[in-house]
Amino acid sequence: MTGSGGPGAPGAPGASGEGPGRPDHPAGEVGPLTDADHDRWEALFRDYIAFYGRELPQAAYDRAWREFRSDTVLHALGARVDGELVGITHFLVHANTSGPDVCYLQDLFTSPEARGRGVGRALVEAVAEWARAQGCGRVYWQTAEDNAVARRLYDSLVPFSGFVVYRLPL
Repeated sequence: MTGSGGPGAPGAPGASGEGPGRPDHPAGEVGPLTDADHDRWEALFRDYIAFYGRELPQAAYDRAWREFRSDTVLHALGARVDGELVGITHFLVHANTSGPDVCYLQDLFTSPEARGRGVGRALVEAVAEWARAQGCGRVYWQTAEDNAVARRLYDSLVPFSGFVVYRLPL
């Protein structure tokens, strides 16, 4: 990984008092997850997994939480509105053969009641701020082709790259 420190490090989203981490940001405050966030994080992550028609064993949630709390390979941020965790994002950095490391934003989910309030945008912006501080060359992500709500947000942030994702199950 390029750089040092995770989302909770100095200069991380929410640490500077500027940008989406500000308590007065319309989308609330974005910052690292804490131990106290575990139950609400898991509920949001389960809703995200269900949205895509998947199921995970409890061990997968437990592993993800451990990884996020160690903040070495997998990272997570949460968005809070009025103190309640309403959105989550999970991301990681990996090497790039043709330039600086890149940040893959793997998961992004906002609770239905918080949608349309800028939470998703604030989470993406916070990941971008974090990745920039780590020296990454870009942040990228994918979504289902028919996820019109997410695509409206993403299309407002960056143009569609034209790339198609293929997956080979192992």
